[in-house]
Amino acid sequence: MTASRADWLSTPLQFVKGVGPRRAADLERVGLLTVEDLLLRFPLRYEDRASLLPIARLRPGTTATVAGEVLSSGIRPTRRPGFRLFELIVKDETGPVRAVFPNQAFLRDVFQPGQLVVLYGTVEFRGSGGLQLTNPEYEVIRGDADEDDATVHTGRIVPIYEKAGSVTTRMQRTLVHRLLSEMPAEVADPVPDAIRRQRGLPSRREALGDTHFPPASARVDDLNAFRSPAQQRLIFEEFLLFQGGLVLRKRQQAADHKPHPVVVDDRIRESARKVLPFRLTPGQKDALREIVADMQRPEPMNRLLQGDVGAGKTIVALLAALVAMENGLQVAFMAPTEILADQHYLTIRRLLDQSRFRVATLTGSARSAKRRETLAELASGSVHLVVGTHALVEEAVAFHALGLVVIDEQHRFGVVQRATLRAKGLQPDVLVMTATPIPRTLALTAFGDLDVSVIRDLPPGRQQIVTVARPESRRDEVYSLVRRELERGRQAYVIYPLVEESSRVELRAATAMADHLQAEVFPEFKVALLHGRLKSDEKDRVMAAFARGEVHVLVSTTVVEVGVDVANATVMVVEHAERFGLSQMHQLRGRVGRGEHASTCVLLYQHPISEAGLARLDALVETTDGFVIAERDLEQRGPGDFFGTRQSGLPTLRVGDLRRDHALMEEARREAVAYLDSDGAGAFAGYLSSNWAARFGLVGVG
Repeated sequence: MTASRADWLSTPLQFVKGVGPRRAADLERVGLLTVEDLLLRFPLRYEDRASLLPIARLRPGTTATVAGEVLSSGIRPTRRPGFRLFELIVKDETGPVRAVFPNQAFLRDVFQPGQLVVLYGTVEFRGSGGLQLTNPEYEVIRGDADEDDATVHTGRIVPIYEKAGSVTTRMQRTLVHRLLSEMPAEVADPVPDAIRRQRGLPSRREALGDTHFPPASARVDDLNAFRSPAQQRLIFEEFLLFQGGLVLRKRQQAADHKPHPVVVDDRIRESARKVLPFRLTPGQKDALREIVADMQRPEPMNRLLQGDVGAGKTIVALLAALVAMENGLQVAFMAPTEILADQHYLTIRRLLDQSRFRVATLTGSARSAKRRETLAELASGSVHLVVGTHALVEEAVAFHALGLVVIDEQHRFGVVQRATLRAKGLQPDVLVMTATPIPRTLALTAFGDLDVSVIRDLPPGRQQIVTVARPESRRDEVYSLVRRELERGRQAYVIYPLVEESSRVELRAATAMADHLQAEVFPEFKVALLHGRLKSDEKDRVMAAFARGEVHVLVSTTVVEVGVDVANATVMVVEHAERFGLSQMHQLRGRVGRGEHASTCVLLYQHPISEAGLARLDALVETTDGFVIAERDLEQRGPGDFFGTRQSGLPTLRVGDLRRDHALMEEARREAVAYLDSDGAGAFAGYLSSNWAARFGLVGVG
């Protein structure tokens, strides 16, 4: 690897000419601290200003870039009260054109006669007013006395950057152009020479230059699709480093040895058979076989168990827990909410009721006396399995011999929480579970260091859920469906996105509608309300009553998204379905269809509804396959929103996009594995060990 002048790339931006403290602070707020950070910030898009269109050749309905001198500017009132137009007259050697900016009076402080400006937008014909550009993008190229850098901003393919506080796209373009002109002949390149030669990649210096200021031969369409050779080289570099770090981390974890080997014999197999309430599906058997095989290896297990809603992941995890406990080890089972933790606790305690193992629960709402008792029993080893929430990672929690950590719905936990729980044991096995199927691309990133088991089938007797989308105008029809199910002795969920009325967002609130449903729609049935602001014991009372069948209609917010298991519930109504994400609606739908009765999920939506909202509803109606839903969700929302939180463990990617560049990610993984297996991998491995965690914003987790 080239190592010269690495210090230049790491120069803090605050020490770069033309930046200064204020601009440095604005750049830092968007994650740009060094010269390298700035150069690895791709332009949002590119404009071809090499062939500016003469104003006389503008045509209505086209999009064009023009450059000219400001002749005049000013505010023009309109007939609408409080609505004003800022008008700008720009002229080139072929004639003038008007640009109109609705309600943007501040522009009078931006434009002055004599300036050279570039305008980019759609040309419209306005009757007697002639042609005009309406609300175009604009850039002041220079004032009368500032002509030295005009060729950076026009007469070429020009990069357009996202604004960073006070740092405009023009400022960034000037700064990047100056830095590129000062760049040393050789800069540090983390991509090994062998890989660079084999793939025919441009040098890092060339790639950085051509990404920001492309050659005249570059195609703007390729640049805006991030498919130019320079862009692809930098994206591949990022993915190679990320995958290389994951491979190294996985190999380092494999080098650790557990102090307590796990064995499986006939006695343990018989113990497992006794707790099984039903025959495992082929998918469950395969997953359990992979998990137990990992547990018997000398190195700690790091495995992700994926399964759609209702696939039976919990029983597989419990059987793995039984293997650990039969080997004298303790098990920690962490869930993201108290409702889900309580559900797991009741299920596990019931299944282990006839065994010799003691099960306890530990959540944030536990009373202090009970909490102290549970902590003492965990430390002494008299409690074999504990089910809890984030309370399990608190400093006071200590284990006697923690050998297996099971983390459910892992994307709801921060990476630090997962690492902390794992650190409480002696190289414990880690099983991460999710009912939100992870698209392959994300599995290569957030979970690239985990082995993956997938349960694709559902337990026998589970009914397919019929999903329909209905507009608000057909609400009475939806209520009739719910009534028919209630009269058959079944139960229903009605889900709302808000708990209380909001003047800002016109949504029906769960609290108000629960009263309405009870008093006016289903007066002969019992309606109850469940939401996240209820105290824990109140939630427990409501859920227990629903589980016993004493409550017929459960009006709820999304606290029932995971963990609520009532086989008699056969209809789910999702109010304002256009407001929910795909994966979230799929999780909600999974609360029905859990027994032998046919079930229905109704997505009730209101107009106006966006194209994206309609696409989400269509996807839910078309398929109940969570893996298909997950891929659609990733396509629509992108990886940053897929898990809904930066603490999800997703890497901080500067230039790569997991949707757009997924094929390149897979290539990078293959290259990283092959190179790290080669004789000359030492320098590359050393670079990764020193820079990987900080570069991608991740910490070591199980």
